[in-house]
Amino acid sequence: METDPNLLVGRETSDDAGVYKLRDDLALIQTLDFFTPIVNDPYTFGQIAAVNALSDIYAMGGRPLTAMNIVCFPKKTLDKSVLKEILKGGLEKIHEAGALLIGGHSVDDLELKYGLSVTGIVHPDKVMTNAGARPGDRLILTKPIGTGIIATALKGKAASREAEEAMIQTMLESNRIGAEVMQEIGARACTDITGFGLLGHALEMASASQCSMKVIASQVPIIPYALEYSQMGMVPGGTHANRSFCHRSLQVDPAIPGYLLDILSDAQTSGGLLIAVSADRALSLLEQLKQRGLKEASLIGQVTELSPETISVLP
Repeated sequence: METDPNLLVGRETSDDAGVYKLRDDLALIQTLDFFTPIVNDPYTFGQIAAVNALSDIYAMGGRPLTAMNIVCFPKKTLDKSVLKEILKGGLEKIHEAGALLIGGHSVDDLELKYGLSVTGIVHPDKVMTNAGARPGDRLILTKPIGTGIIATALKGKAASREAEEAMIQTMLESNRIGAEVMQEIGARACTDITGFGLLGHALEMASASQCSMKVIASQVPIIPYALEYSQMGMVPGGTHANRSFCHRSLQVDPAIPGYLLDILSDAQTSGGLLIAVSADRALSLLEQLKQRGLKEASLIGQVTELSPETISVLP
Protein backbone atom coordinates (compact mmCIF):
# COMPACT_ATOMS: atom_id res chain seq x y z
CA MET A 1 0.00 0.00 0.00
CA GLU A 2 1.31 3.44 -0.96
CA THR A 3 1.86 5.76 2.02
CA ASP A 4 2.72 9.44 1.94
CA PRO A 5 1.43 12.21 4.20
CA ASN A 6 0.56 14.24 1.12
CA LEU A 7 -1.52 11.46 -0.47
CA LEU A 8 -5.00 12.61 0.52
CA VAL A 9 -6.97 10.04 -1.52
CA GLY A 10 -5.51 6.79 -2.79
CA ARG A 11 -6.83 3.34 -3.68
CA GLU A 12 -8.24 2.32 -0.32
CA THR A 13 -11.87 3.48 -0.70
CA SER A 14 -12.41 2.90 -4.45
CA ASP A 15 -12.85 6.63 -4.94
CA ASP A 16 -13.23 8.42 -8.27
CA ALA A 17 -9.69 9.83 -8.49
CA GLY A 18 -6.42 10.17 -6.63
CA VAL A 19 -5.62 13.38 -4.77
CA TYR A 20 -2.12 14.54 -3.83
CA LYS A 21 -1.41 17.62 -1.71
CA LEU A 22 1.13 19.98 -3.29
CA ARG A 23 0.92 22.73 -0.69
CA ASP A 24 -1.43 23.88 2.08
CA ASP A 25 -3.82 25.53 -0.39
CA LEU A 26 -3.47 23.29 -3.43
CA ALA A 27 -3.96 19.59 -4.22
CA LEU A 28 -3.67 17.70 -7.50
CA ILE A 29 -6.44 15.39 -8.76
CA GLN A 30 -5.58 12.64 -11.24
CA THR A 31 -7.88 10.27 -13.11
CA LEU A 32 -8.34 8.47 -16.41
CA ASP A 33 -11.11 6.64 -18.21
CA PHE A 34 -11.67 5.24 -21.70
CA PHE A 35 -14.08 2.78 -23.30
CA THR A 36 -15.57 1.40 -26.51
CA PRO A 37 -18.23 3.37 -28.44
CA ILE A 38 -21.68 3.55 -26.87
CA VAL A 39 -23.22 5.42 -29.83
CA ASN A 40 -22.69 5.16 -33.57
CA ASP A 41 -21.75 8.76 -34.33
CA PRO A 42 -17.98 9.23 -33.76
CA TYR A 43 -18.21 12.93 -32.87
CA THR A 44 -20.88 12.25 -30.25
CA PHE A 45 -18.87 9.32 -28.91
CA GLY A 46 -15.88 11.62 -28.45
CA GLN A 47 -18.01 14.12 -26.58
CA ILE A 48 -19.49 11.49 -24.25
CA ALA A 49 -16.11 9.89 -23.51
CA ALA A 50 -14.63 13.27 -22.61
CA VAL A 51 -17.54 14.30 -20.38
CA ASN A 52 -17.33 10.92 -18.65
CA ALA A 53 -13.59 11.26 -17.92
CA LEU A 54 -13.91 14.86 -16.73
CA SER A 55 -16.66 13.81 -14.34
CA ASP A 56 -14.21 12.17 -11.94
CA ILE A 57 -12.57 15.54 -11.31
CA TYR A 58 -15.95 17.07 -10.52
CA ALA A 59 -16.87 14.16 -8.24
CA MET A 60 -13.86 15.06 -6.10
CA GLY A 61 -15.05 18.68 -5.92
CA GLY A 62 -12.30 19.91 -8.21
CA ARG A 63 -11.69 21.81 -11.42
CA PRO A 64 -10.04 20.19 -14.48
CA LEU A 65 -6.86 21.81 -15.79
CA THR A 66 -5.37 19.55 -18.46
CA ALA A 67 -6.31 16.45 -20.41
CA MET A 68 -4.49 13.89 -22.54
CA ASN A 69 -6.11 11.68 -25.18
CA ILE A 70 -6.08 7.89 -24.84
CA VAL A 71 -6.77 6.23 -28.20
CA CYS A 72 -6.97 2.64 -29.40
CA PHE A 73 -7.74 2.70 -33.12
CA PRO A 74 -8.09 -0.09 -35.72
CA LYS A 75 -6.35 1.74 -38.56
CA LYS A 76 -6.74 -1.19 -40.96
CA THR A 77 -10.52 -1.29 -40.74
CA LEU A 78 -11.59 2.30 -39.99
CA ASP A 79 -10.89 5.47 -41.93
CA LYS A 80 -8.88 8.15 -40.14
CA SER A 81 -11.82 10.52 -40.59
CA VAL A 82 -13.58 8.55 -37.84
CA LEU A 83 -10.70 9.24 -35.45
CA LYS A 84 -10.67 12.89 -36.45
CA GLU A 85 -14.35 13.26 -35.50
CA ILE A 86 -13.87 11.45 -32.18
CA LEU A 87 -10.99 13.72 -31.22
CA LYS A 88 -12.92 16.77 -32.37
CA GLY A 89 -15.84 15.87 -30.12
CA GLY A 90 -13.54 15.24 -27.17
CA LEU A 91 -11.70 18.53 -27.67
CA GLU A 92 -14.96 20.47 -27.66
CA LYS A 93 -15.92 19.11 -24.24
CA ILE A 94 -12.41 19.63 -22.85
CA HIS A 95 -12.59 23.28 -23.84
CA GLU A 96 -16.13 23.62 -22.47
CA ALA A 97 -14.74 22.46 -19.12
CA GLY A 98 -12.12 25.21 -19.23
CA ALA A 99 -9.30 22.67 -19.55
CA LEU A 100 -6.47 22.29 -22.05
CA LEU A 101 -5.59 19.31 -24.24
CA ILE A 102 -1.82 18.87 -23.89
CA GLY A 103 -1.16 15.63 -25.75
CA GLY A 104 -1.97 11.95 -25.56
CA HIS A 105 -1.08 8.51 -26.86
CA SER A 106 -2.51 6.19 -29.50
CA VAL A 107 -2.01 2.52 -30.39
CA ASP A 108 -3.16 0.35 -33.26
CA ASP A 109 -5.79 -1.98 -31.80
CA LEU A 110 -8.46 -4.31 -33.15
CA GLU A 111 -11.13 -2.53 -31.09
CA LEU A 112 -11.84 1.21 -31.04
CA LYS A 113 -11.51 2.87 -27.64
CA TYR A 114 -11.23 6.50 -26.56
CA GLY A 115 -11.01 8.49 -23.37
CA LEU A 116 -8.90 10.91 -21.37
CA SER A 117 -6.35 11.17 -18.64
CA VAL A 118 -7.32 14.30 -16.71
CA THR A 119 -5.51 16.42 -14.15
CA GLY A 120 -7.40 18.83 -11.92
CA ILE A 121 -6.96 20.90 -8.78
CA VAL A 122 -8.82 21.40 -5.52
CA HIS A 123 -8.16 23.01 -2.14
CA PRO A 124 -6.96 20.25 0.25
CA ASP A 125 -9.66 21.22 2.76
CA LYS A 126 -12.42 20.96 0.14
CA VAL A 127 -11.71 17.52 -1.32
CA MET A 128 -14.95 15.56 -1.76
CA THR A 129 -14.62 11.81 -1.28
CA ASN A 130 -17.04 8.90 -0.98
CA ALA A 131 -16.05 8.45 2.68
CA GLY A 132 -17.62 11.50 4.28
CA ALA A 133 -21.31 10.54 4.53
CA ARG A 134 -22.82 10.68 8.02
CA PRO A 135 -26.04 9.30 9.54
CA GLY A 136 -28.90 11.69 8.89
CA ASP A 137 -27.43 13.04 5.66
CA ARG A 138 -29.71 13.24 2.64
CA LEU A 139 -28.80 11.69 -0.71
CA ILE A 140 -29.21 13.74 -3.87
CA LEU A 141 -28.77 12.42 -7.43
CA THR A 142 -28.13 15.05 -10.10
CA LYS A 143 -29.01 13.14 -13.31
CA PRO A 144 -31.46 10.39 -14.31
CA ILE A 145 -30.28 6.80 -14.76
CA GLY A 146 -30.99 4.15 -17.40
CA THR A 147 -28.37 4.82 -20.09
CA GLY A 148 -27.02 1.27 -20.03
CA ILE A 149 -30.42 -0.28 -20.66
CA ILE A 150 -31.23 2.14 -23.47
CA ALA A 151 -27.82 1.50 -25.06
CA THR A 152 -28.56 -2.24 -24.98
CA ALA A 153 -31.93 -1.64 -26.63
CA LEU A 154 -30.18 0.51 -29.23
CA LYS A 155 -27.74 -2.31 -30.05
CA GLY A 156 -30.70 -4.65 -30.40
CA LYS A 157 -32.39 -2.17 -32.76
CA ALA A 158 -35.31 -1.90 -30.34
CA ALA A 159 -34.74 1.68 -29.15
CA SER A 160 -36.62 4.60 -30.64
CA ARG A 161 -34.87 7.70 -31.93
CA GLU A 162 -36.40 9.62 -29.02
CA ALA A 163 -34.93 7.17 -26.52
CA GLU A 164 -31.50 7.40 -28.13
CA GLU A 165 -31.62 11.19 -28.03
CA ALA A 166 -32.68 11.21 -24.38
CA MET A 167 -29.80 8.87 -23.53
CA ILE A 168 -27.29 11.02 -25.42
CA GLN A 169 -28.43 14.27 -23.83
CA THR A 170 -28.15 12.73 -20.37
CA MET A 171 -24.61 11.51 -21.04
CA LEU A 172 -23.54 14.86 -22.52
CA GLU A 173 -24.67 16.80 -19.44
CA SER A 174 -21.58 17.88 -17.52
CA ASN A 175 -21.26 17.43 -13.77
CA ARG A 176 -19.54 20.80 -13.51
CA ILE A 177 -22.57 22.58 -12.07
CA GLY A 178 -23.15 19.81 -9.55
CA ALA A 179 -19.56 20.09 -8.35
CA GLU A 180 -19.72 23.86 -8.03
CA VAL A 181 -23.02 23.87 -6.16
CA MET A 182 -22.04 21.15 -3.69
CA GLN A 183 -18.89 23.10 -2.86
CA GLU A 184 -20.85 26.31 -2.39
CA ILE A 185 -23.48 24.68 -0.15
CA GLY A 186 -21.05 22.40 1.69
CA ALA A 187 -21.74 18.72 0.99
CA ARG A 188 -20.11 15.87 2.93
CA ALA A 189 -19.48 13.17 0.32
CA CYS A 190 -19.80 12.55 -3.40
CA THR A 191 -19.27 9.98 -6.12
CA ASP A 192 -20.35 9.84 -9.75
CA ILE A 193 -22.59 7.05 -11.00
CA THR A 194 -20.83 5.02 -13.66
CA GLY A 195 -20.07 1.34 -14.24
CA PHE A 196 -21.31 -0.05 -10.92
CA GLY A 197 -24.73 1.60 -11.20
CA LEU A 198 -26.56 3.64 -8.58
CA LEU A 199 -26.75 0.85 -6.01
CA GLY A 200 -23.15 -0.23 -6.56
CA HIS A 201 -21.72 3.24 -6.10
CA ALA A 202 -24.05 3.93 -3.17
CA LEU A 203 -22.70 0.75 -1.59
CA GLU A 204 -19.12 1.94 -2.15
CA MET A 205 -20.00 5.20 -0.39
CA ALA A 206 -21.68 3.35 2.46
CA SER A 207 -18.66 1.08 2.86
CA ALA A 208 -16.13 3.92 2.74
CA SER A 209 -18.25 5.97 5.19
CA GLN A 210 -18.99 2.95 7.42
CA CYS A 211 -22.72 3.54 7.42
CA SER A 212 -25.88 2.40 5.64
CA MET A 213 -28.32 4.05 3.30
CA LYS A 214 -31.91 3.85 2.23
CA VAL A 215 -32.93 4.62 -1.33
CA ILE A 216 -36.53 5.49 -2.18
CA ALA A 217 -36.97 3.94 -5.63
CA SER A 218 -39.95 6.11 -6.59
CA GLN A 219 -37.85 9.25 -6.07
CA VAL A 220 -34.94 8.16 -8.28
CA PRO A 221 -34.98 10.05 -11.62
CA ILE A 222 -35.10 7.59 -14.53
CA ILE A 223 -34.98 8.20 -18.26
CA PRO A 224 -38.59 7.25 -19.16
CA TYR A 225 -37.71 4.87 -21.99
CA ALA A 226 -35.48 2.80 -19.68
CA LEU A 227 -38.52 1.55 -17.78
CA GLU A 228 -40.08 0.14 -20.93
CA TYR A 229 -36.89 -1.52 -22.18
CA SER A 230 -36.06 -2.98 -18.76
CA GLN A 231 -39.49 -4.61 -18.64
CA MET A 232 -38.71 -6.07 -22.07
CA GLY A 233 -35.51 -7.63 -20.72
CA MET A 234 -33.13 -5.27 -22.51
CA VAL A 235 -30.62 -5.41 -19.66
CA PRO A 236 -26.83 -5.45 -20.26
CA GLY A 237 -24.59 -8.08 -18.71
CA GLY A 238 -22.82 -5.43 -16.62
CA THR A 239 -26.08 -4.55 -14.92
CA HIS A 240 -26.74 -8.19 -14.02
CA ALA A 241 -23.20 -8.37 -12.61
CA ASN A 242 -23.82 -5.23 -10.54
CA ARG A 243 -27.02 -6.64 -9.12
CA SER A 244 -25.27 -9.88 -8.20
CA PHE A 245 -22.36 -8.00 -6.62
CA CYS A 246 -24.68 -5.90 -4.42
CA HIS A 247 -27.06 -8.74 -3.56
CA ARG A 248 -25.75 -9.59 -0.08
CA SER A 249 -25.71 -5.94 0.97
CA LEU A 250 -29.23 -5.08 -0.25
CA GLN A 251 -32.46 -5.12 1.71
CA VAL A 252 -35.12 -4.86 -0.97
CA ASP A 253 -38.77 -4.24 -0.19
CA PRO A 254 -40.92 -7.01 -1.75
CA ALA A 255 -42.94 -4.34 -3.56
CA ILE A 256 -39.93 -3.42 -5.74
CA PRO A 257 -40.28 -5.19 -9.13
CA GLY A 258 -37.27 -6.90 -10.66
CA TYR A 259 -37.16 -4.59 -13.67
CA LEU A 260 -36.88 -1.55 -11.38
CA LEU A 261 -34.07 -3.17 -9.40
CA ASP A 262 -32.31 -3.73 -12.74
CA ILE A 263 -32.53 0.00 -13.48
CA LEU A 264 -31.19 0.89 -10.05
CA SER A 265 -28.26 -1.46 -10.77
CA ASP A 266 -27.82 -0.33 -14.37
CA ALA A 267 -24.23 0.37 -15.43
CA GLN A 268 -24.08 4.03 -16.45
CA THR A 269 -21.85 5.96 -18.79
CA SER A 270 -21.29 9.59 -17.80
CA GLY A 271 -23.84 9.40 -14.98
CA GLY A 272 -24.71 12.06 -12.44
CA LEU A 273 -23.31 12.84 -9.01
CA LEU A 274 -24.57 11.09 -5.88
CA ILE A 275 -24.15 13.67 -3.12
CA ALA A 276 -24.48 13.20 0.64
CA VAL A 277 -25.37 16.47 2.38
CA SER A 278 -26.55 17.33 5.88
CA ALA A 279 -30.33 17.46 6.31
CA ASP A 280 -30.36 21.20 6.99
CA ARG A 281 -28.62 21.95 3.67
CA ALA A 282 -30.30 19.38 1.43
CA LEU A 283 -33.20 21.50 0.19
CA SER A 284 -30.90 24.44 -0.47
CA LEU A 285 -28.56 22.22 -2.48
CA LEU A 286 -31.44 20.73 -4.46
CA GLU A 287 -32.94 24.16 -5.14
CA GLN A 288 -29.63 25.55 -6.38
CA LEU A 289 -29.06 22.56 -8.67
CA LYS A 290 -32.47 23.03 -10.27
CA GLN A 291 -32.07 26.79 -10.60
CA ARG A 292 -28.79 26.30 -12.43
CA GLY A 293 -30.25 23.89 -14.96
CA LEU A 294 -30.17 20.40 -13.43
CA LYS A 295 -33.95 20.06 -13.57
CA GLU A 296 -34.04 16.33 -12.79
CA ALA A 297 -31.85 16.49 -9.69
CA SER A 298 -33.73 14.65 -6.94
CA LEU A 299 -33.56 13.80 -3.25
CA ILE A 300 -33.55 9.99 -3.37
CA GLY A 301 -32.87 8.83 0.18
CA GLN A 302 -30.75 9.25 3.26
CA VAL A 303 -27.82 7.90 5.24
CA THR A 304 -28.71 5.74 8.26
CA GLU A 305 -26.94 4.10 11.18
CA LEU A 306 -28.63 0.71 10.95
CA SER A 307 -26.88 -2.35 9.53
CA PRO A 308 -23.48 -0.92 8.52
CA GLU A 309 -22.71 -1.03 4.81
CA THR A 310 -26.25 -1.99 3.77
CA ILE A 311 -28.50 -0.38 1.18
CA SER A 312 -32.24 -0.56 1.85
CA VAL A 313 -34.38 -0.14 -1.27
CA LEU A 314 -37.91 1.07 -0.52
CA PRO A 315 -40.88 1.81 -2.82
